[in-house]
Amino acid sequence: MRLEPGLREPGPDAPQATPGRTRHPFRDLARALLLVVGAALPLACGGEPQTRTDAPPSSPAPTPPSPPPTPPAPPPVQAGIPVVSPVVLARYPHDRDAFTQGLQYVGQGVLVESTGLVGASGVRRVELESGRVLRGVPTPIREAFGEGVTVLGGVAYHLTWRTGVAFALDAVTLREVGRFTYSGEGWGLTHDGQSLIMSDGSSTLVWRDPKTFAVTRRVQVTGGGQPVRNLNELEEVRGSLYANVWPTNRIARIDPGTGQVTLWLDVEALTREVSAAADQAGRPLTAEDVPNGIAFVPERGTLLLTGKRWPTMFEVQLPGGPDEGQAPAGDSPR
Repeated sequence: MRLEPGLREPGPDAPQATPGRTRHPFRDLARALLLVVGAALPLACGGEPQTRTDAPPSSPAPTPPSPPPTPPAPPPVQAGIPVVSPVVLARYPHDRDAFTQGLQYVGQGVLVESTGLVGASGVRRVELESGRVLRGVPTPIREAFGEGVTVLGGVAYHLTWRTGVAFALDAVTLREVGRFTYSGEGWGLTHDGQSLIMSDGSSTLVWRDPKTFAVTRRVQVTGGGQPVRNLNELEEVRGSLYANVWPTNRIARIDPGTGQVTLWLDVEALTREVSAAADQAGRPLTAEDVPNGIAFVPERGTLLLTGKRWPTMFEVQLPGGPDEGQAPAGDSPR
């Protein structure tokens, strides 16, 4: 289904004041106590996926800078699932204004990257060595919050968070050539050479037909028998899937056949490094500037890792070495 150009993402309805109400101090006190108790209950119960906070408020107001809160705890380590830290091979500059949502290496030293935030979302072709933007376009619906991107068969597929629209762009010119609609949220996107693979912030990955965007398969991701929620940016690497787990320092390596996590890649050291560099440059990271962005470089058998508004992109070894897994079937990512 195609959407008309005038599509807009609905916003929340603002509550309206009711005139003529008489205030009762004791009733107001009782209501305040109920609100405090009600707010505490979800914290006591736990177990629900976290709510994203990287969308700007509807009426932003300037606030004084404050240090980011303590990083969230990583997913619990399950018995039998190894946890490894990446070995850094090289560092490249990365645009500090790029709120990275998707990343794919398309050959010849070029990346396709998607960025988020309302009014600043877009898709760009980036030179790896310099970080220079070779070509960029805004997300076609300017009010949309851009999300993941992947390139398959010469087409760059670009998700939006809550608009329910995916755009098909020519992978070289970035000109729009089509669009699709879908239900729910869009987060990360990759492909296995034949199907698109999409995350929506839950523990479920969805396979879609690249021609129709119809759902063809669903798999729940688990670690030690427990659902792994908040799956974000995705990358297919020789038969395995890698996924950033928002907003943590963990990347899950997933068996797409079973949905089981087979390895955790812990990038806490990379986060500390870019945080120190940002502090030194006088522009500290915020709580929203978390790890996000995974791209496989097939000719070198390495991964590229970055984050939202990070100043650095890291080239790291695959956890199993450059020969990990088997080369995927399908056509060239270009």
